[in-house]
Amino acid sequence: MSSSTVRDAPGGSSASPEGPARRRRGGPPRSESAGPITLTGRGGIVVMFAAGVLCGLLSRWFGVPLLAGAGFAIGCALAAFATRPADLLTLVVSPPLVFLAATLTVVFVTTLGDGSLLRGVTVGVFTALAATAPWLFFGTLLVVVICLARGVLTNARELRDKLVGVRLFEKDENENPVRWDESPGTPKEGRHARSDRPPSGAAD
Repeated sequence: MSSSTVRDAPGGSSASPEGPARRRRGGPPRSESAGPITLTGRGGIVVMFAAGVLCGLLSRWFGVPLLAGAGFAIGCALAAFATRPADLLTLVVSPPLVFLAATLTVVFVTTLGDGSLLRGVTVGVFTALAATAPWLFFGTLLVVVICLARGVLTNARELRDKLVGVRLFEKDENENPVRWDESPGTPKEGRHARSDRPPSGAAD
């Protein structure tokens, strides 16, 4: 095929090998798969609290006591898996307090309008804790085991090293509260030599 045939192609433009490559480069970018959800320590605590409150309310409304404890344990497992490794130390000590707060919230909501609020909340909290205590221990154990597998001991060692460094720094500062810096141009030997030299007006 001659060059005139190429120039006389339909459309009046010559076929260029860069066209398909340019179209391929200008195509839509490939969508990358989203990474796993990562929670902070506070986010993990919120997940446990929300699971405890929601399942506790459902267990009281539908009369299924098993739902409260099982829901809290599931929330503990989800929080332990989804929390970022740097905040595992915060999460691993939180389940008992979170469970108490969730139980208090559930009892308070379900006791409103039933006579004495203080008496109802007190009796309801103790009754709920007695009924769901095994689930509290199970949820706490789940969090501890999962966090150990994800490296919470490394966080504990790093925290210990930081505390040791702070204590050593404070001890050093307390031992030497004021430090007299030597002037850079005057060595100690020169000052001692001048101090030992007799005054200029003294007789020999």
